[in-house]
Amino acid sequence: MSTPGGTVKADSSTHEVTATALGEWPGSDPFEAQRIIRGELGNPHLPFLAALPDRGPGSDALGRTLAMLVELPFDLQPHGWRLVAHPGRDQRRAESALSSDINALGDIAGAEEAPAGRIKIHLQGPLSLAANVHLHSGERALLDAGARREIYESLAVGAARLVQRIAAVSRGAAVIVQLDEPDADAVLAGRIPTASGFRTLRAIDRREATDAWGLVHAALRTAGSLRTVVAIPADDVVLDAALSSPAEALSLGVPGISDRQWERLAEAVEAGRELWTGVLPVAGSLPQVSAVVRTILDPWQRIGLPLSALDALTLVPVGGLAARSPATARLVLTRLTQAADALNQVRAEG
Repeated sequence: MSTPGGTVKADSSTHEVTATALGEWPGSDPFEAQRIIRGELGNPHLPFLAALPDRGPGSDALGRTLAMLVELPFDLQPHGWRLVAHPGRDQRRAESALSSDINALGDIAGAEEAPAGRIKIHLQGPLSLAANVHLHSGERALLDAGARREIYESLAVGAARLVQRIAAVSRGAAVIVQLDEPDADAVLAGRIPTASGFRTLRAIDRREATDAWGLVHAALRTAGSLRTVVAIPADDVVLDAALSSPAEALSLGVPGISDRQWERLAEAVEAGRELWTGVLPVAGSLPQVSAVVRTILDPWQRIGLPLSALDALTLVPVGGLAARSPATARLVLTRLTQAADALNQVRAEG
């Protein structure tokens, strides 16, 4: 597989605390989703291409990522998504949903007087993808080293092509790619169950994880992506692997970060890495802005990071928004931008 080249808008980085969301959104109308998201996440914040899992299979996190793979056909079985020899109806449905989302983004961006300079897309990362896709036999692709390699390569090429598609419809906006790795800790610890559920698959070496992220990152950079964000659980082994990767940013939920991990992250921030922090729980009542600000300021000051370094932060919710009402999802974005504004004020006064 060859990786396509291309260019997008020059680095549109900000030097402020910004806000975005992980990517899932309630409802089934991509036009309405984009209208709300781009309205709430104006400059300097980061709008994103929403996924709408309410539309059903193919719009879920896994099906959406499979829809942009190259040379790896798939279908949907009772046990989950499966790699097959030839594309079929399930693949066409997933590809159609992704195209609809991209077209909606293009229509909304095309009508804007001043389109956003940046846009984020999210995909399942290579480890979580391999852990949740099945081979024709029914076993997980994670079991087979050759299948894992094909998935990593296909993801790299497909993600690069997607970056170019997004840049084209969003009027040259700089594209940021978020690789979601919710299962990375289980993959590296050998806790992913086999198809039977009676045993677990062998752990993947963390060097393979680092190399897989590096492969996708290199393809994205060649395609013109602004930066890669690896979203990981707060696990020591996973954090070590991610810090060894070339990804320019890491995303973690603040409630699960230990003091030792904060120290590692502080070193990364001081070295120029960005940190995306899950600071706003979306289950139950939403916390007030002051509580969100303290969630990040307390550990930040405890480990001795200067307030001037707060511009390395992007604030995100803790969890996706698909299960919330559209009104609540909108309020989440509002509260995140308000928290970012408050942190920017703290930074300016510090």
